[in-house]
Amino acid sequence: MNNKQTKIRNLQELKTEIARLKELKNEQEAYLKTQFTLFNNKIEAPIRFFNSLKNNIPGVNIIQQLFAKSNNPDSDWLTKTLRIGVPFVMNRLFLKNSGMLKKALMLLLSERAVGQINQDKISGLIGKLSNFIRPKKKKKKGSQIEGDDTIKDEVNEYGIPSYSETY
Repeated sequence: MNNKQTKIRNLQELKTEIARLKELKNEQEAYLKTQFTLFNNKIEAPIRFFNSLKNNIPGVNIIQQLFAKSNNPDSDWLTKTLRIGVPFVMNRLFLKNSGMLKKALMLLLSERAVGQINQDKISGLIGKLSNFIRPKKKKKKGSQIEGDDTIKDEVNEYGIPSYSETY
């Protein structure tokens, strides 16, 4: 390589120098691209190893889908948890001795049913249930007689009730 500065005397030498510099630039770009590719492969090797290890463990994809963002706007953490939990509970408790066809059918039906449930619907249902269970407020029968209005206790700025003043 000729790193020292050369004096260019005419147009032909200028064109050859420009061509030489373009060739040098192309060689350096190709070298840097290959080095960058090798560097990326070395960095991605542990990630590839972890992903292959993760793919061999059963159940990881289900948990990963639980925390993944969904395209369904009604889908929230409760819906995703129920989609995993309901088939598990149904298979363990209610369908212990059932065949694979019944279990698969229940899986599909429960997933469809759970898809309609979200956090807002559950909180609304709990609110309605708690309003039904709470006791109703009782009306006061003490000093109020029908047609007789009680005196309002309006307190002025000195703390004296308005009905206590004499005229």
